[in-house]
Amino acid sequence: MKTSRVSFTAALAAGAVLVLSGTAFAHVSVQPGEAAKGGYATINFKVPNERDNASTTQLEVNFPVDQPLTSVMPQDIPGWTSNVEKTKLDKPLTVHGKQVNEVVTKVTWTGGKIEPGKFQQFPVSVGKLPDNADQMVFKAIQTYDNNEIVRWIEETKEGAAEPQNPAPVLKLTAAKAADDHHDDKNATAAKDDKGHDEAAAGASDTTARILGIAGIVIGLGGVAFGVASRRRAS
Repeated sequence: MKTSRVSFTAALAAGAVLVLSGTAFAHVSVQPGEAAKGGYATINFKVPNERDNASTTQLEVNFPVDQPLTSVMPQDIPGWTSNVEKTKLDKPLTVHGKQVNEVVTKVTWTGGKIEPGKFQQFPVSVGKLPDNADQMVFKAIQTYDNNEIVRWIEETKEGAAEPQNPAPVLKLTAAKAADDHHDDKNATAAKDDKGHDEAAAGASDTTARILGIAGIVIGLGGVAFGVASRRRAS
């Protein structure tokens, strides 16, 4: 009877873990969750299929219009077709010395299928990322083959609990300073110099050992020759 109670308790705990895990990790999200400000990055929109009786057949990701990106390039995914929508800017941007009049506002993937119990990642190269913000919020819409639509568009408020359908968020971090790169290069150069010195020292030590062994062999040869000469003389 005691064994049955223990087994039931363990099964109940395992079931609770599975339910909680599914709830915590079933959202559409951005992977990795952060990127450097003012640069370019490849991000993945990770889409898990939450339904047991339906498959995901479409993903729509809306890009924030107040943080326009001049470069958005989806990576080809077997079985899926991507459609990039652009809009004209009221005020043109200058990027790399060129004037940009339109930016990407939406990317939609169709044609494929994410079956129950599986997930799909949708890679996109984006840039230049804003250098005056700490995050970007992408509102995503997930469509199932039973015509159900889930809108991942709710923004998480600071200090508040996570909403039921949170929008994917990309955190923007400070770019690595140029001095850090120089320090890394100097450290690498110093390491290389140390490696060369150690290699040279090793080579010198090996040469010394060889010469020492050769000297011993020659010395032993001389002793043997002397003994042989004495025997002949006697």
